[in-house]
Amino acid sequence: MSPTPIPAVIAVVIREDRTLLVRRANPPDAGLWGFPGGKIEFGETVTDAVTRELLEETGIQAEARDVITTLDVLVRSSSGAVEQHYILIAVQCRWVAGEPVAGDDALEARWFDLAELDPGRLPMSADVDVIARQAHAASNHDGI
Repeated sequence: MSPTPIPAVIAVVIREDRTLLVRRANPPDAGLWGFPGGKIEFGETVTDAVTRELLEETGIQAEARDVITTLDVLVRSSSGAVEQHYILIAVQCRWVAGEPVAGDDALEARWFDLAELDPGRLPMSADVDVIARQAHAASNHDGI
């Protein structure tokens, strides 16, 4: 158990109306589809962390752009006590090169059409569909 929140990043990559997701191998959300990402290392910037985690988990090279949102993920014990608290920083990334290959903490990695992001049909982490749509709208506006 960590007595303080753990800062982490998630990479939100939109390419040609598709978003990049990984099926997570480890908690939290093991087995669910979500954005690639992980913990920020001491002394590492948010942009360095997100591009490093993206490359490690998927082999994709990208340019970190803007922070989209932040999320609190509380991991609770069976009794309901908070065991871990992650603060996820969702960063819009512009695809530069590569095709997704699962690596590091990912079981699978692939592009999804935005229409496929339905929590009733695809087992995914909370708010993946909402964040992907926000990023898609921003990428169309910014010409990413």
